[in-house]
Amino acid sequence: MTPSISDAFRRRADAGQSALVPYVTAGFPGPDDTLPVLHALAEAGADVVELGIPFSDPLADGPTIQRSSFRSLQAGTTVASVLEAVRDFRAQHDTPVVLFTYLNPALRYGMDRFLEDAAEAGAQGLLLTDLPTGADEELEERIAGSALDLIRLVAPTTPARRIAAVARGGRGFLYYISRTGVTGARAELSAHLADEVAVVKDAVDLPVAVGFGISTPEQARLVAEVADGVVVGSALVQALDEGGVEAAGAFVADLRAGMDG
Repeated sequence: MTPSISDAFRRRADAGQSALVPYVTAGFPGPDDTLPVLHALAEAGADVVELGIPFSDPLADGPTIQRSSFRSLQAGTTVASVLEAVRDFRAQHDTPVVLFTYLNPALRYGMDRFLEDAAEAGAQGLLLTDLPTGADEELEERIAGSALDLIRLVAPTTPARRIAAVARGGRGFLYYISRTGVTGARAELSAHLADEVAVVKDAVDLPVAVGFGISTPEQARLVAEVADGVVVGSALVQALDEGGVEAAGAFVADLRAGMDG
């Protein structure tokens, strides 16, 4: 049986470690690369994989992930092809998969059908970047009632008194955005990150994973010291673009080694 997202975080916590959650865009750098990339990430030490379903207007994503989404769409990636890749991956690996996307692709596919097909394919979670808590309570209840964990997002601008409410209905882990703006590798982390993460952890029972801007093993190590999980996206997508599947796997292995060193 495939472990849940919570199981993956708990395993690392029991070992005194932080979970590694790499992000990649499905269908990038080419339509046949999704499955080999997923295998490489799992074998390199990923605890949970965020798999992006490309969308034409990815407002929360910086230039690196935007370019990967556009190239993936141009190559013909669809929701159905992404789910097929998850199904094929699940036949060989039990690493939990979170589908990362926007509302439009899921709604166009048919939300109830999407939730059912995603779970049947073997996905464990869903992160919808443009569905803030309370925006559509009926839709949120439908997702919460599905087999997928709804991953909630909290930002540095979220008041401490609001964190628990924003996390309402979330399962698996809570994604803390380490800075405002869009995704993208950064040279430095926030000087106040440890204090910010402590406030979030005090407000929720879920594991807290930190993302946005983490791009080196050293940064991953620093985040792992204060958070339950480390999310890395743009830097990995760039490594994949420049060096292919092998380079992406090596990059994730270096992150894992940095976190555990």
